Amino acid sequence: QVQLVESGGGLVQAGGSLRLSCAASGDIGSIATVGWYRQPPGKERELVALISRASRTLYDDSVKGRFTASRDNAAGTVYLQMNKLKPEDTAVYYCNARIRDAKFGYWGQGTQVTVSS
Repeated sequence: QVQLVESGGGLVQAGGSLRLSCAASGDIGSIATVGWYRQPPGKERELVALISRASRTLYDDSVKGRFTASRDNAAGTVYLQMNKLKPEDTAVYYCNARIRDAKFGYWGQGTQVTVSS
């Protein structure tokens, strides 16, 4: 059983930066790849980034070069550094932890990111 809590969201002007955290507790050792997702208002949830346990990463084209995912496996924390933010980045951001040898994962409650013009 894994619990996830996102934090670090807030209101920022275009061009600014935020650092999101996804803190895991419970059976941390069972976590494999972690995904960052976002859901803009009125739209479907979409993938932002993936980071494997070995810190291999994949980014959506919309954030490539601006966002960087990282993780500290011992601490059970995954980060998303967001730079050069745009109004289009406004969304609720969620982390999702995939579990080794399982066909399910765990979601956090989300954190709101609002980027103003």
